[in-house]
Amino acid sequence: MTGHDHSHDHSHDHSHDHSELGEMDLRVRALESVLTQKGYIDPAALDALIDTYQTRIGPRNGARVVARAWVDRTFHDWLMADATAAIASLGYTGRQGEHMVAVANTDEQHHMVVCTLCSCYPWPVLGLPPTWYKSAPYRSRAVKDPRGVLADFGTTLPETTRIRVWDSTAEVRYLVIPQRPAGTEGWSEDELAALVSRDSMIGTRVVEAPSARSAA
Repeated sequence: MTGHDHSHDHSHDHSHDHSELGEMDLRVRALESVLTQKGYIDPAALDALIDTYQTRIGPRNGARVVARAWVDRTFHDWLMADATAAIASLGYTGRQGEHMVAVANTDEQHHMVVCTLCSCYPWPVLGLPPTWYKSAPYRSRAVKDPRGVLADFGTTLPETTRIRVWDSTAEVRYLVIPQRPAGTEGWSEDELAALVSRDSMIGTRVVEAPSARSAA
């Protein structure tokens, strides 16, 4: 699978099990209630699973991957060559993260991730996908007008910066490695990881310099 600026080629060979909210969400909730009543699922176990991805994992794993790449050039190069193995070396593996590709932002090129047909997403490093990632407007506009989508998120890039959009599939999931902000020389991995947001690893935001964060 390749990225693109404005052209689009996407192939899915899987069920759209996390498509957007609405009628489908209501059906899922109803099905969950029926299965619970029949004793097929344990609500407590289901809640624990959701909590694991929403709060305990969330984007923290991905932030640690980014921080390691920022401070360790050998790891960075490994991540670019074989993201699945490099990420697994930090203990982050699992469903929805079997085949990972990392793409690094530079002054010349900025990367964004979308799943145009549903919401394929790297759960082991980013947790559960945000609602907007699954929405039809984001899925369509990210390809047609990526600069406009970035502006909606408050992200303005120089006109000379190319924007490349990567379309996730069931076979390949992407992780954006944002640029390390100035003013963080000598910071520890933990300190750096705290700067990295989920949105920056999807590519809709950049990581702000410490001074900018303090002033916000």
